[in-house]
Amino acid sequence: MAINDDDDVLARLLVTLPARGLEVACCRTAEEALNRIPHEQPDVIMTDHGMRDIDGIELCERIVSTYPDIPVVLLTAFGTVETAVAAMRAGAFDFIVKPLDIQALASSLERAIRQRRLNDEVDRLQQRSGDRKPGFGELVGQSTAMKQVFTFVEQTACLNASVLITGESGTGKELVARALHRKGKRPDGPFVAVNCAALPEALLESELFGYARGAFTGAQGARQGLLATSSGGTLFLDEIGEMSLALQPKLLRALQERKVRPVGSDSETPFDTRVVAATNRDLESAVREGDFRTDLYFRLNVLGVHLPPLRNRGTDVLLLAQGFVEQYAAEMSKSVVGFGPAVAERLLAYDWPGNVRELQNMIERAVALARGRQLIMEDLPEHVRAYRPIRRAALSGDATELTTLAEVEKRHIGRVLKAVGGSRTDAARILGIGRKTLYRKLRDYEERPPRPGSSSARHS
Repeated sequence: MAINDDDDVLARLLVTLPARGLEVACCRTAEEALNRIPHEQPDVIMTDHGMRDIDGIELCERIVSTYPDIPVVLLTAFGTVETAVAAMRAGAFDFIVKPLDIQALASSLERAIRQRRLNDEVDRLQQRSGDRKPGFGELVGQSTAMKQVFTFVEQTACLNASVLITGESGTGKELVARALHRKGKRPDGPFVAVNCAALPEALLESELFGYARGAFTGAQGARQGLLATSSGGTLFLDEIGEMSLALQPKLLRALQERKVRPVGSDSETPFDTRVVAATNRDLESAVREGDFRTDLYFRLNVLGVHLPPLRNRGTDVLLLAQGFVEQYAAEMSKSVVGFGPAVAERLLAYDWPGNVRELQNMIERAVALARGRQLIMEDLPEHVRAYRPIRRAALSGDATELTTLAEVEKRHIGRVLKAVGGSRTDAARILGIGRKTLYRKLRDYEERPPRPGSSSARHS
C-alpha cells in the first residue's frame, strides 16, 4: 500500500512497481489508509514523510503500534541523521530519501515483504504446532528430516515403550523428549531429567534408585530415587552412553522388572515410568566395542529417532534464527526484527558444529550487540563471519574431488537458489550480482558441456 498525496508520485508507482511484481494499492490521505489497512492487510506500507493530514513519522508510529506485523517504509526528502533516528524510533522498516529512486524503493519493499513472509511462516509453523502438536512449541522446522521427527512424535507419543533419541550435541534431544511427554497419555505427570555424564557413578546410582536410611555415610534419612519420583510420567536419561558398565545391569533389571530397590534397602518399590534416553554417541559401535551392554541397548531402543544436525536442515536455520531474534529482542526490550540477505547467506553457509544450541547462543549475542532493527554482519561473531566451507575430500587429498573455480561457482549458485526456493531475484541479491548476470551464468551452465571426469560426464 502506497500512501502519498502527490498524484504524480502515485502514478509513477502504479506504472513501475507492478513491473517488479509488486501490486500497488494507493491512498491519498493517512485517514483513508488507516480505514483500509484492517480490511486489505497489505504486505508492506510505503508512506511519505510530508503528508498534509498526518505527519509521516506519526503515521508510521500509529501503524506499527496497531499492526506490528506490517513493515513500513518511509519516503522522505530529509536524508539527515535526525530523520533516520526518528524513522527507526517510529518503527519504520526502512526509509528512502527523495528524489525517488524506484530501484532502491522496490528493493526496500521486496526486502520488507520477504521479511514479513518469513515472520508469517515462522508464526504459521508455531501456531500449527500449538494447534495440532501441543508438545512442539519449541520444535521449529520445515525440512523433510524434521517433519519425520514430528511424525515420529505423533505416532509414538501415546505409547509406553522406551525411546532412544540419537543426534549430535545441541540438536534438541531434550525438546523431543519433552514433546513425547506432553503429547503422551500422561502430560500432567512429572517430567524428570538427569544427565548421566554429569554425575559420578555412585551419585548417579543413588539419584536413580534412591537410598535407605544409613545406606552410606551422610544418609540421615531415606530418599526416593528418580525412577520412583517420575512414576506416572517420564524419566529422561540424557547422555545414556556415558553410564558406567557397572551401573548398566542395575538399570536394566529395574526397567525389566518395573521395580526399583533403593541403595541399602532389602525391599523393592514398583514404578510406572516411561523412559526416554538420549545420546550423542554411536551406541551400536559402543556395543560392538564392549562399552555398552547389548541387552540394555535393545531395552532402551524399542523406538528410535535420530535428530539431524543443523547443517543438514537447509533453511530451517533461518526459521530458527528468526524465532531466536524475536525471543531475545523481547527479553532485552530491543527493536531488532530480523536480519538481511547477507546475514541469511552466512547463516546458511556456516557448518554449525554446536547445532541449534550454538545458533541460539550466537543470536542472543548478536541481538545484545545490535544497534539497528536488523542484524548485520558486524553483529555476528568473527569466526562465523570468517567461515569459509572447505570440502572434506579436498582436505583428505582426494584429487578426484578437486574442481575448477567455474564448477565451484556453479555449485554455489545452485545451493543458493535451492536455499531461497528457486527465486532468482533473491539469489542474485544474496550472491551480490545482477539478475541479468545470474541469468547469463545459468544459461551458460545449461549450454556448457560437462567437463571430463565430472559426475555428469562419468554417468553419461
